[in-house]
Amino acid sequence: MAATGSAWVRRFHPAPETRDRVVCFPHAGGSATYYFPFSAALSPAADVLAVQYPGRQDRLREPCITDISTLADQLTDELEHWADRPLTFFGHSMGATVAFEVARRLEARGVVLRGLFASGRRAPSRQREEQVHLRDDQGLVEELRRLSGTDSELLADETVLTMVLPAMRGDYRAIETYHYRPGPPLNCPVLALTGDSDPLVEVAEARAWAQHTVAPFRLRVFPGGHFFLSDHTESIVREITDHLGATAPGS
Repeated sequence: MAATGSAWVRRFHPAPETRDRVVCFPHAGGSATYYFPFSAALSPAADVLAVQYPGRQDRLREPCITDISTLADQLTDELEHWADRPLTFFGHSMGATVAFEVARRLEARGVVLRGLFASGRRAPSRQREEQVHLRDDQGLVEELRRLSGTDSELLADETVLTMVLPAMRGDYRAIETYHYRPGPPLNCPVLALTGDSDPLVEVAEARAWAQHTVAPFRLRVFPGGHFFLSDHTESIVREITDHLGATAPGS
């Protein structure tokens, strides 16, 4: 892992000579290391940054941020320093919403992304009433099993659960209490990715991301549930590299 001097960013495969940066935002309860395979596959075509939220792994002793606006504010201050190269954002589930809110804030500062990949998440304007963060620990574990995003052996390990459940609960509180505030649409292309059997996202809810940009929009539906991207990493990486090539200056 390359040192970045920041608690927020992990740079597993530095690509200092490339033109583009891809910033990856984890799902609820997730960590930067989830994107290690993406980083390996995209390097050296892009310099990949993976966001590390407080309250997990090497930031375990820090309190979780349980408000999306606060999280986005802090990440905007951090990621603006990395905007010396064109930025493309990739966010999965909660990470898609965080990426969207950071993109809005960066645009207000004059930084327009080359693209936003919104994976496994409803459009910000499409909200549901959800209260997973109010469940007891067993209820949280049941939700993790339902979404198949965590190894079942890890869920049976009490030591692991003690470490991961606080971050999971904090992230669920953040995303479930998030309220979209209407504002100008983005000026960058948006590609929404979703699984055809995702219990958290209907295809129409993913398609509604089109309302949040004035640039080109595309929707791609993959076979699978909420963590469909784990089974389609190669195809998703190809989508990102194709996008970077198609939006390159002079292309």
